[in-house]
Amino acid sequence: MGRTIPSYRIALEEELNRWKRFQEVLRMDERAIFQDMTDECRRHASAAGALCSPVIAEAMFLTILFTHHQKLKQLQEKVEKIVEAAPAPTQ
Repeated sequence: MGRTIPSYRIALEEELNRWKRFQEVLRMDERAIFQDMTDECRRHASAAGALCSPVIAEAMFLTILFTHHQKLKQLQEKVEKIVEAAPAPTQ
């Protein structure tokens, strides 16, 4: 028996192909950022595929949101370490 629903990875690539026009009209410096965002969708394809959502964009947006939150937490931890290491202000 054949599949009735394409795999997440196939559906992801189809959706990313639809998003290509958006990427093409971005400024050159923004295109790399967009590419990084779509690469994150690919990197987390296994987790997103486990979501089993019929709406592919939902899994993609969740992946992008997760990645942003992960990076925000990392930056927050770095800032906290810098603040803790800084000498106390003198009055």
